[in-house]
Order: sequence, then C-alpha cells, then structure tokens
Amino acid sequence: MRSFLSKALATAAIAILMQGPLAAPILLPATAFAQSATAAEDVASDEAIDKMNTYVDFLNRSLRASESLQRYESWVDMKKGPTGKERNVYGLYSLYDVRDKIAAVEEAAKAEPKLPELDAAMLAYAQTYQQLAPVIEKANKYYERQDYKSDKMEGAKAFHKEIAALAPVFEEHREAADAALRVEKVKVDLASLNALEKAEGKKSRWHVRNVMLRAEAIMELLPSNEKPVVDMVAFKPVLDAYASAVREFDDYAIEHPDSFHVFESAPASLLSKLRDIDEKLQKAKGDARKGASRDLDWLVNDYNMMVTTSQSATTFAKD
Repeated sequence: MRSFLSKALATAAIAILMQGPLAAPILLPATAFAQSATAAEDVASDEAIDKMNTYVDFLNRSLRASESLQRYESWVDMKKGPTGKERNVYGLYSLYDVRDKIAAVEEAAKAEPKLPELDAAMLAYAQTYQQLAPVIEKANKYYERQDYKSDKMEGAKAFHKEIAALAPVFEEHREAADAALRVEKVKVDLASLNALEKAEGKKSRWHVRNVMLRAEAIMELLPSNEKPVVDMVAFKPVLDAYASAVREFDDYAIEHPDSFHVFESAPASLLSKLRDIDEKLQKAKGDARKGASRDLDWLVNDYNMMVTTSQSATTFAKD
C-alpha cells in the first residue's frame, strides 16, 4: 500500500510545541474545538504541561515497539504465522530501554492536576508495553541468531502466538493514549490562544496561532496507512473551520501589510490543496487509495513547511 501521512510524526511534535507559545504544533483531533475556554483554562498550568511532556517522552521513545511490529508484519502473515517458506526473514527491531520513562509515567499519573482519562490511558499503555517488550526483545535475538534455521521454526511459531495476541492490544492502548493526550493538549492550546487574545487582541500572533490550530485539526483527519478511508462527515466541518480562519488571516494581512514574514501565502496555499483533495475524497467516498494518495506527499510537505515558517512568521510584524 502507498504510504500515507505518518501519525508517528504528529506525536513527536508535541514536546516541542510545549516549550513556547509559537513553536511547532501538534496535530489535533476533529473534536478539539468543542472544548470550552473555561475547561481549557482549568488545565493550562505548568504542572499539566509537565505531566503531558512526561507522557509524550514515553510515547515517543516507545514508538520503537510499533516500528518493530511493522517490520515483523512486513514479512509474516499474521494469520498464519511464520512457516519457514518466507522469501525473506527480516526479524524485528530491538527496543530502547524505557524503564525510567515508565517510572516517570507512573509518578506523573499520581500528580496534580488529575487528568483521569489521560492518566488511565497512559497507565494502561505502559502496562501493555511492559508485557509486549520482553517478547519482542527475545524474538529479536532469536532471529538475529538465526535459530529458526536449526529448530525448524518452532521458536518462531511460539513467539508468534505471543506477538499475535499482544500486538493488537498494545496498538489499541497506544491509540487510546495518543487520543487522550491530544484532547488534553488542545485545551492547553485553546487556553494559550485565549490568553494571547486577552493580552494583545486579535493581532498577527493571534492569527498565526489560530490558523495553525485549525490546520493541525484538518491534517489529523487525513488518511494514514492504518486508516486509509477518511470520515468525510467529520472532515467537512473541520475543513470549513480552517477555511474560515484563513479568510480572517488573509483579511488581516491585507489590512496590515508586512505582518507575516514569509508565512503570508502559506495558509491559503494549503487550503487550496486541501480543497483539491477534498474533491477527490468525496468522489472516492473517503478512500484515499482511489485517487487522492498521490497528492498527500505534497500536502504534507507544504504543511511541514508551514509549521516551520509559522515560528518566525511575526518576526517583523508592525502591529
């Protein structure tokens, strides 16, 4: 299958975002903007950010387990398991030592502020990881030693039973933890946006932040290898929200020339490409494999460039 947007990169961007008000943003869920300003302000504290950064640190480092499973699934039929007749035996990847990060997650889950859904999701993910990781490590060594050549794949079949049983639960818990983190993260983003408006009004910095939040939300809904079919019912309102933010941004840019260094044309350019993809997805009933996949690389490249330029977008603003 053609490779779509990488969700792993989205997670990796979270910790960077939390270091400053206009640093690289995280991709957000479609439901993000249903959160109220009051709810956002309740959790937008240094303690909440520290907790989420601890969780992000573990999610990023433990991503290696997902990559190891993907390598395994690239050469093994997960329903049948390894047979010894495979053209290539690639094994798995070794994992990183994350014991200190798991300990940090367990401590963070006890700390204030309490974020019940996120805390529970992270603890469940950490527990599942600790069940899966030893199996991956032992299986990896088994394949590195090429023991399957001497035991007629008996060890491979035994490891497969464990991997096949644990992998779906692990990925389910990782997805749940990632989703819960994004919900809490958007509250922090909205609180930051509200605080910026109170401090400066809807000036250049606010418009950059606002348009990036809406861009993040729509990018999150784009297809991935795991989910190549887009939920078009959810896609439309989020695309409309981004379009509205871009119109506000463009109107402000016209009224305040030279407010957005380099960045000025980026939001509209991304919107144009999103509308093109929207048309193709509509015709394909959301299935990106039927015509929209070729455009996604360009779209992701444009978005990544937009993330980069947004960080210095208001350097020379005169408002």
